[in-house]
Amino acid sequence: MESWRLITTWGADPAFNMGLDEALLESADSQPTLRFYSWKPDTLSLGYFQRFADVPGTDRAGAVVRRITGGGAIHHVKELTFSIAASLDHPVYRGPIADSYARVHEAIRAALAEVGVPAEVRGERDLVSDRAGTGMCFHKSSPIDLVWGERKGVGSAQRRKGGRVLHHGSIKLGSSPLEGAIATADEHAKGLRAETFAPVLREAFGRAFSIELESAVPGPEERTRARLLGRRYVDPGFVRRR
Repeated sequence: MESWRLITTWGADPAFNMGLDEALLESADSQPTLRFYSWKPDTLSLGYFQRFADVPGTDRAGAVVRRITGGGAIHHVKELTFSIAASLDHPVYRGPIADSYARVHEAIRAALAEVGVPAEVRGERDLVSDRAGTGMCFHKSSPIDLVWGERKGVGSAQRRKGGRVLHHGSIKLGSSPLEGAIATADEHAKGLRAETFAPVLREAFGRAFSIELESAVPGPEERTRARLLGRRYVDPGFVRRR
């Protein structure tokens, strides 16, 4: 059975969170890595191509960063954030891009079902959480998104570079004033926290991908690279540019 690293960082600084994800994307010689993390303070991450003015709520978040992935803005609070860094020729990411999303989302769906959350793929129907003009990820859905209660509850995005892929995303446990009436796990699993849901998701990924996950920490080179890369994620010039 294939072995992956599992890196967990709770309550991490926004710059470190983004810098480490990019460092893992660059770590071509490392085994695939699954990462679970959360943010301190609460952080609004803008999609790479968004303009600062596209997201009216930037002044109401504890911090603002820009991701290296596209899509809409996410308010990182009351959620479990995950990332996967692997080679593009790995079976999880081989083939059409939509298929790779489907594989990851199926594992998340199975984990949510274990805690009583009836998530399913959106398909072609419209959602009541879809709203124009906010710039928020959870107010704009696609057919491959995971939803429940006719609202979006999981958002993810990929960056592919140098034969590698970074796939990161947000699983909403609760909402915030910036996101409002979206799907949240707390509706069905009261008091669910990132630290308690992460082991469930870990097992679901293990079953779905036929892998063993070994607890690990970033290597010295990855930590150094994360610190260097992280600086630009909070630089006003990087955050505000399109």
